[in-house]
Amino acid sequence: MSPVPQVTTIGRPRLLAGLDRVSRLDAAAHRRVHRVPARFSVPDLVALAEAVDLRGRGGAAFPFARKLTAVRKAAARSDRPCVVLVNATEGEPASSKDKALLAHVPHLVLNGAMLAVRALRARELVIGITDEGPAARSLRLAVAESGLDDRVRVVQLPERFITGEGGALVRGVNGETPIPPGRKVRAAESGVDRLPTLLSNAETFAQLAVLAGLGAEGYRSVGTAAEPGTVLLTVTVPDGGHVVVETPTGVPLADVLRRCGTDAGQGLMVGGYHGAWLTPAQAATAAVSRESMTAAGAALGAGIIVPLPRDTCPVGEVARVAAYMGAESAGQCGPCRLGLPAIAQSFGALAAGNTGDEALAAIRNGSATVRGRGACSHPDGTTRFLLSALKAFQDDVDAHLTKGGCGRPTRRFLPVPGERTEEESGAQLAIDWSRCAGHKLCRHLLPELIELDRFGYPVITGAAIPSRLLRGAAQAAEMCPALALSIRARS
Repeated sequence: MSPVPQVTTIGRPRLLAGLDRVSRLDAAAHRRVHRVPARFSVPDLVALAEAVDLRGRGGAAFPFARKLTAVRKAAARSDRPCVVLVNATEGEPASSKDKALLAHVPHLVLNGAMLAVRALRARELVIGITDEGPAARSLRLAVAESGLDDRVRVVQLPERFITGEGGALVRGVNGETPIPPGRKVRAAESGVDRLPTLLSNAETFAQLAVLAGLGAEGYRSVGTAAEPGTVLLTVTVPDGGHVVVETPTGVPLADVLRRCGTDAGQGLMVGGYHGAWLTPAQAATAAVSRESMTAAGAALGAGIIVPLPRDTCPVGEVARVAAYMGAESAGQCGPCRLGLPAIAQSFGALAAGNTGDEALAAIRNGSATVRGRGACSHPDGTTRFLLSALKAFQDDVDAHLTKGGCGRPTRRFLPVPGERTEEESGAQLAIDWSRCAGHKLCRHLLPELIELDRFGYPVITGAAIPSRLLRGAAQAAEMCPALALSIRARS
């Protein structure tokens, strides 16, 4: 269960308006703070969204007007009703903006979504969530407060990184396993119950409600000319907590960090675990906009900002995330099911500092191999994140290659759901010395745990196998030519 994140604003709030007086806007408070938008036809909503170039806020930044138009055409062509689907799953571990909206201003999300429902004459509104905490309770209460129980369906799905992928969300709502479908299926053509479906992120619908209330000119009164309005950012602060910030576009990123009581640290992650790392120098010149982030070498994505503290090993931190992302594979294609765990293992070896240039080459070669070959974007996004880390933390990578490490511990600052401590795996490696012939394959497969003595035989310490390496340890045991290596319960 995720706690409700702290919220703050730069400039006059829009999405978070009214929270200086109460912690949650119920239906009555919402009507006092926000202008209740009138009904709009689809052409009117399309024109309004196009006037400010409203983009999706879930990461891909797809034009909302194009989605709306595609759904209307698909419904007319097939003579079927359509569905509106709100993606509030927020699978990115470092993101909390949608939870903040649902916890504090749920009626804003509902109002925006219902604008689309009424314009499209949709059959129903479906909201996908994963966390049954305060945000979900606030959402369900808002549905009841609005008298929408018969029009809105809230669906809880498993809390996984890949659950938030559009196709995975649709599959989950349809009662199937919530993983990407493995082939391109447009929700606008076939989504919930195979009906044309308008699928967008929770913040996108909240922005639509604000836009409908202010009008295009009012909406454009803040932000940049190319990207008007405000955005929500989730900033991880030094204690590991999250602060959700509403800020106009164009504000220097450094100002946002100062507002949250932090700085760029030794490097700044932008966009989450499918995003990229910026150096402190790059972060110092970047502004909050898609254009500026792209110029700096990153992407604003879902608005995730994580400064990495100076007292933790960046290579070790990224290796932890690599293992998590490898385990998050849907298992539908080789590049993801096999490639990402192999790359993660190489990153772990680089963090351990005992394989020299071999691990670095394996990371780069493996990333080039899987890129563009996955059934979904998971391999591409993950390898982009990992390769950007090699570039942003080049000095630390060099230290791991030449000195075996950077001298700092891995403090587990980056959030990795379900991660256990290394002693919690409850297993260890064992060698049957009557069988071992010194083939050295185990060292090649598991360099993080196995060293070789001067005669080429494995050295096993008896320490617990870290949970992130259990899969690799099992593979090493299975592939031992002499069947000398095994895994047993730790005594």
